[in-house]
Amino acid sequence: MEGLNPARPAAGVTLCPLDEIPDPGAKDFRFREGTRLFAGFVVRRGGQVFGYVDSCPHNGWPLGGPTGRRLTRENDLILCSGHGALFRIEDGVCTSGPCEGQRLAAWAVAVVDGVVLTA
Repeated sequence: MEGLNPARPAAGVTLCPLDEIPDPGAKDFRFREGTRLFAGFVVRRGGQVFGYVDSCPHNGWPLGGPTGRRLTRENDLILCSGHGALFRIEDGVCTSGPCEGQRLAAWAVAVVDGVVLTA
């Protein structure tokens, strides 16, 4: 279970200034604790941010794949580079692909005074 991963950062950890994430765009974050790794990413749309665990619900691999690309060319949906599944930015629900109707695991993040933090 992801909630038991000791590498998952606690609430209040600073990730980056909001301006470091393109608008719209996404940025990856990795945390390590011993042999455990937590991989997440944050998507920005305007002043809002949405955080997700970097794991496709279809097969568990990272969504960005070898290219690291997170969003469609139109920057309106999250893209799984492995098999082309598409997910809504605001809630992580898959709208197209082999995991349609499933959702990405949320990673709570917030913007406070122009800084993205874990929530």
